[in-house]
Amino acid sequence: MANTPKVSFQEINKIAIPAIIAGIAEPLISLTDIAVIGNVEKNSVEALAAAGIVGSFLSAIIWIVAQTKTAISAIVSQHFGANRIHAVKTLIPQAIFFNLLLSFAIYGITAFFAESIFSAYNAEGLILDYTEEYYTIRAVGYPLTLVTFAIFGIFRGLQNTLWAMKASLAGAVVNVSLDYLLVYGIEGFIPPMHLAGAAYASVAAQATMLVIALYFFFKKTPFHLKLSFNINPRMKPLLLMAANLFIRTAALNFAIYLANAYATDYGKSYIAAQSILMNIWLFFSFFIDGYANAGNAIGGKLLGAKDYVRLWNLSKDISKYAVYIALILMAICGIFYTQIGEIFNKDAVVLSLFSSVFWVVLAMQPINAIAFMFDGIFKGLGEAKYLRNVLLIATFLGFTPTLLIADYFGLKLYAIWLGFFVWMLIRSSTLVIKFRRKYLQKEV
Repeated sequence: MANTPKVSFQEINKIAIPAIIAGIAEPLISLTDIAVIGNVEKNSVEALAAAGIVGSFLSAIIWIVAQTKTAISAIVSQHFGANRIHAVKTLIPQAIFFNLLLSFAIYGITAFFAESIFSAYNAEGLILDYTEEYYTIRAVGYPLTLVTFAIFGIFRGLQNTLWAMKASLAGAVVNVSLDYLLVYGIEGFIPPMHLAGAAYASVAAQATMLVIALYFFFKKTPFHLKLSFNINPRMKPLLLMAANLFIRTAALNFAIYLANAYATDYGKSYIAAQSILMNIWLFFSFFIDGYANAGNAIGGKLLGAKDYVRLWNLSKDISKYAVYIALILMAICGIFYTQIGEIFNKDAVVLSLFSSVFWVVLAMQPINAIAFMFDGIFKGLGEAKYLRNVLLIATFLGFTPTLLIADYFGLKLYAIWLGFFVWMLIRSSTLVIKFRRKYLQKEV
């Protein structure tokens, strides 16, 4: 097996590195929001709590409905590997149009029920007022984001994440710049807009990303946006795959919802600290997820080409690279352990709660890396049903019981993050076992 063919390090990184940069742009927008909002002079703890709650809900919705991106990527990459890209040309505009209609429906429903939604997170008083204001503005970006994500899925399926990286970087620059200008204002020119300013900055960033994504779509891909009323035969398997991933991601976000609801119930300092912890965890997740995107794109292509030897070796290599990244992130955060929390808020109670639990978030990273890698590969292979079942088991038989038991013993934030630790252990172990059983025998 010494001469076993492998996907080269350069080929993996050609997809992974731009995907990392593109992936961290979205959580970077949220991190910038909470860093800026958490340092305003007026009601900074309440504003930070509101931004954290809305950020979690937005992520939940976007992750659920953006699973068409993953389904599109898997189908395009498999057809790309089989040299049959012509078979999905009419599918692409139909999938994008589906995303657009879905986003309008979600915006209309959630904006109308915003107060009820955030009351379910145990938000009340000023925090509830802030969440409503922030959400009704940021949710305008749903159509922009979901169309952009669908296009990013096409790029990934074509084995190119560089275009998505450029669009995401432009969006991040717009967001960071406008955050400071709109939240704090410029005396005599722009009045300070507080939380609403951060929301407007985010919408502007999403619009920027869409414009650039459309440019590359029309200039660089073989696809178009002309709708055909003859439904592409691959639309049904795409929607079925997306539906399984919807359920999977809904289970994922139930865990995040439960975590934030419990943290909010503990008090405003707890949800403020939880907001920082969760956003850092998501930032790490998207950072590591770059190699998962490589696994998604290349894995789908290798499956289409029936190249199981390289697929097996790909799984080992990208897992190794992802764990290295996780260890580097842990080391950096270990060095700046106390300073990191101060970036987001100066409240002594919030910082104390953050510091007491942050080490748990760091300890999870190598386990997260393995889970995310095989998650990405399984998506590229079209194994949406198995991914759905894993998340349902991990959420309802792992995370939820652990949280409830640990909460009963008064562990509070520790209860939440112990739940996430168990959650990730189940996800990583089940995916590794399944992959070995199914593809190791094909590799030899």
